[in-house]
Amino acid sequence: MTIEAPPTAHQSPSERTFHGDTVTDEFAWLMNKEDPATIAYLEAENAWTESATAHLDDLRKKVFQEIRSRTQETDLSVPTRKGAHWYYTRTVEGKQYGIHCRVPVRPGETDPPMDAEKPGEEVLLDGNELAEGKEFFALGTFDVSPDGNWLAYSTDFAGDERFTLKIKNLRTGEVLADEISDAFYGSAWSADGSVLFYITVDEAWRPHRVWRHVVGETTDTIIYEEPDERFWVGVDLTRSEKFIVIDAQSKITSEVRVIPADRPEAEPALIAERVQGVEYSLEHHGHRFLILHNRDAEDFALACTSVDNPGEWIELIPHEPGTRLESVDAFARHVVVSLRRDGLTGLRVMTDGSTDRYDMPFPEPIYSVGLAGNPEYDTSSVRISYTSLVTPESVFDVDLVTRAMTLRKQKPVLGGYDPADYEQFREWATAPDGTRVPISIVARKGTQRNGDNPAVIYGYGSYEHSIDPYFSIARLSLLDRGVVFAIAHVRGGGELGRGWYEHGKMLAKKNTFTDFVACAEALVRARWTSASRLVARGGSAGGLLMGAVANLAPEAFAGIVAEVPFVDPLTSILDPSLPLTVTEWEEWGNPLESPEVYAYMKSYSPYENVAKLRYPQILAVTSLNDTRVLYHEPTKWIARLRAVAPDGTYLLKTEMGAGHGGPSGRYDSWKEEAFVLSWILDVVKAV
Repeated sequence: MTIEAPPTAHQSPSERTFHGDTVTDEFAWLMNKEDPATIAYLEAENAWTESATAHLDDLRKKVFQEIRSRTQETDLSVPTRKGAHWYYTRTVEGKQYGIHCRVPVRPGETDPPMDAEKPGEEVLLDGNELAEGKEFFALGTFDVSPDGNWLAYSTDFAGDERFTLKIKNLRTGEVLADEISDAFYGSAWSADGSVLFYITVDEAWRPHRVWRHVVGETTDTIIYEEPDERFWVGVDLTRSEKFIVIDAQSKITSEVRVIPADRPEAEPALIAERVQGVEYSLEHHGHRFLILHNRDAEDFALACTSVDNPGEWIELIPHEPGTRLESVDAFARHVVVSLRRDGLTGLRVMTDGSTDRYDMPFPEPIYSVGLAGNPEYDTSSVRISYTSLVTPESVFDVDLVTRAMTLRKQKPVLGGYDPADYEQFREWATAPDGTRVPISIVARKGTQRNGDNPAVIYGYGSYEHSIDPYFSIARLSLLDRGVVFAIAHVRGGGELGRGWYEHGKMLAKKNTFTDFVACAEALVRARWTSASRLVARGGSAGGLLMGAVANLAPEAFAGIVAEVPFVDPLTSILDPSLPLTVTEWEEWGNPLESPEVYAYMKSYSPYENVAKLRYPQILAVTSLNDTRVLYHEPTKWIARLRAVAPDGTYLLKTEMGAGHGGPSGRYDSWKEEAFVLSWILDVVKAV
């Protein structure tokens, strides 16, 4: 059915006043999810989007088929050893979800069994069976006990990340009557598998309580509750299986407690009291706890303290400005530190009891690398994952003694993919304040810099989260049509260390936006593309970036894709009853208390600053059940864009049964990606 015009949201002015400033929000009524008028409006927007993109139906189907035909649908992850079993996940052609399995380790077997047939295979959990009859399905926790006899797993069938936790007896296949609602991600087993520690959330979706559950019993005990609303709690079992670790973290402060895993009834012991602005994490290693921290160390340092009497932190790796230590993993005879330097990730190996240490070498100038799994403590090899803009995800086992790297598997790309057909580049943009901002670029080999290529530029820039170079099968549908793909590594992310993050948050947040515009302009200046053929894309906090640059430099882009976009940040951060708000004050500032923060956020909020501009084409994608960025933010944004700048082309697509990550099944996700890619190809005229 063809629809002639987009829906018009009626205006019902609602006022809010803070710090003497009164703001009128004519679309605040859309925040009421229970109002039938809200649902009707979302459905009308979906109908309009479907009608407005109907001409792309054949292209969508073609792109979807390209993604599917390049993907090995029946596949197997590289099995990971844990105790007496190899654990892995299988996918089967035609099925949406993974199947989690294990097989016994055969006598003398050291290499992971990669053959398709696996005698003695045991299916631990089949996502397809769990998801049957459901519109949405996600696993939160998947945790096998140290003795291999129990599986704790949690499920979400709405997309709101409120999980139901269950326990399965792996000896009998029975799912116990034990069932826990409103559980969060994460769990930890006691050493003997008789006790499970788990987390629940408060009304604002903040994980705030750690519970102790004795398998088979009905009454659980709260062992830690975090009263400070800025802090989230987590729980985990150390790789050594010696300690349960309970951590409380705000955006800038940490506090860690431990419980001996063989004494699960013990009270949590504090490692170091929280100090505002000091972050630290803990890893058990023999007689010591390894402490990764930023005390007098902006880019973090590594220290240790005694297991028996935690106290003084003894330096192991001193602070080195420009080398950001991100995490530490301990093994019986080695320690591996994950780091980043010069905008690239890296791995440093330290041998226990020796000054011998080295950084693993990698062949490409632009890449991403990190540890992958590694549940075994007593081992001399580690598994890593390596990828780049042209290299599919590759799994290596690295011998920490000989330094030999063995490729176990590279993600198959069917249809004759050859990395040599593509090239990756590093460009630099200069921000208005003179800061040099890196850009990672990939294009079909031989692409001419003639100023006329279609292009996509992706950005995020918040929470110190780095968008490192990565391979994408779906992206090939762009590259093979001549589209250049770029990642703008803007401030607010962590690509160039903690300072890179600090200069893109709070009262420096606008650097994120001006960096991105500078990157877009640099692509044009270097003749990779032109503004008339450039689409910007970002999601979540990257969606805030998209909304901000739409107001800041609408002429710089032909189109903007904003996925689950945080485009009404001031309204949300002013409401402490909403999920995440209080914990976010250390990222954005607290506009309730600070007039300066209020004015600053209002000056860049995409929703607050919609004006009668000539906006690029905009596609906003959201989910009704998203608890991280609520659906009404992009909904109100699109409504106001239509009201204030009616000459523009704006589309809103709402998943009515999904959460922050969009559709859950792989085929549904591919269809969603094909929808977005076909829209991009249409905008940049690369169909």
